[in-house]
Amino acid sequence: MFYVERDKDGKIVALHNATNPSLVEQKSLMDKEVVEFLNATDSWKQLMALSDLGTIRVVEDLIDILVRKNIINFTELPEHAQQRIMERKQIREKISSHNLLVDDVL
Repeated sequence: MFYVERDKDGKIVALHNATNPSLVEQKSLMDKEVVEFLNATDSWKQLMALSDLGTIRVVEDLIDILVRKNIINFTELPEHAQQRIMERKQIREKISSHNLLVDDVL
């Protein structure tokens, strides 16, 4: 769900993934009006990038679960993948130690 920002004429001018006092209306990604806005602004690439960020976190969590349950060994992953996962884990730990959310950093 996205929070919708509208202009004085009621047209969508922006979509936000977090709310603030002026953003109360929510719409789904597949809402006709949202799709029209995305098509008009060619924002599909940006939306895909935002989706990728969430998907990356899901994959990281999945890998953690598989390792904890001894279904895979972390060392069985390609070395490059191990390095990337460890780097992201360190960044997330640093962020959480400062009580920041990922959305605050992005």
